[in-house]
Amino acid sequence: MNRTSTNLEQSAKVGRRSFVAATLLVGAATAALGQARDYGQNAPPVRYPDPDIVVLDPRFARYKIGNTSIQRLHTGMLWAEGPAWNGAGRFLVWSDIPNNVVHRRLEEDGHVSAFRSPSNNANGNTFDWEGRHLACEHGGRRVVRYEHDGSVTVLADKWQGKPFNAPNDLVVHPDGGVWFTDPGYGSMGNYEGNKGDLLIKEAVYRIDPKTTKVELVTDELSKPNGVCFSHDYKRLFVVDSGGRGGIHVWDLVDGRTIRNGRQFASMSLKTKGGELNGGTDGVRADVEGNIWASAGWAGAGFDGVHVFTPEGERIGQILLPETASNVCFGGPKRNRLFITASQSLYAVYVNTQGAHIA
Repeated sequence: MNRTSTNLEQSAKVGRRSFVAATLLVGAATAALGQARDYGQNAPPVRYPDPDIVVLDPRFARYKIGNTSIQRLHTGMLWAEGPAWNGAGRFLVWSDIPNNVVHRRLEEDGHVSAFRSPSNNANGNTFDWEGRHLACEHGGRRVVRYEHDGSVTVLADKWQGKPFNAPNDLVVHPDGGVWFTDPGYGSMGNYEGNKGDLLIKEAVYRIDPKTTKVELVTDELSKPNGVCFSHDYKRLFVVDSGGRGGIHVWDLVDGRTIRNGRQFASMSLKTKGGELNGGTDGVRADVEGNIWASAGWAGAGFDGVHVFTPEGERIGQILLPETASNVCFGGPKRNRLFITASQSLYAVYVNTQGAHIA
């Protein structure tokens, strides 16, 4: 071998080492942003503490468990949405809207099966104080309740004689009132429902538990989406996925009316490289009043879950490789956060508990 060949070989080795080093650096940087991680069944274990549970502010450190990791529990959906936990049955339900099915996952062995199929393109799900399943159906433009005998009760399908646009998300107040949003996404095409005109202004509604009368709560927002109460039921949070964006909050009066609306949090995140602007769909409160919001549409370093203090300060993130749509707390101790994210269902244990039943 001549000197030239030796030099070329050495240069090649140096080049390979540089390439491998650069690849590892890029991979590490990408993994830190929650993108390159392998969630497959035979993936290598995650080194604790999980780097994709990000403490932005010291106040979030108490909620991060150092010896647990984010898990992908199921995948294969087209657009996963509406997770809700059934405490008595110890199972989780969530929607795959385009595939027209509501799935159920049993806590005892992780078995997943169809809970409602067809589901009428159901989106948001919850359970009331009697354990009955409630759903927002895009396909039927209605809110329904499944009774214990298997029959279906239509709770709301019209406002002032006109069909709803496409009810989206819902929560139940301790007084039995059902609050839901109607942004109309399920009627804007045939992918998540049935394409048709939006006949009324997008709004938030309440169904009175005694009279079953539907009451308009507010139509201030462009596209009212995810909805939840504060931990003490003194405030109402609603996501606006339209023009105003972000999460908005009102004071709750007498459990049925709201006042003093204002923006609670923006979904704009400042980073070292600039600013990431995404959105949120679903929100839930923990027992200490923090708000856990799905996050997406902005890519690496943003998509997943953002956690806000009761005052609206962002203190933590759970980074995922997919746009997240919604969240709920569940498990026997309500200390497991379930996340629907595009094609997958994720979960992570946290050092707090969900404030509400579903």
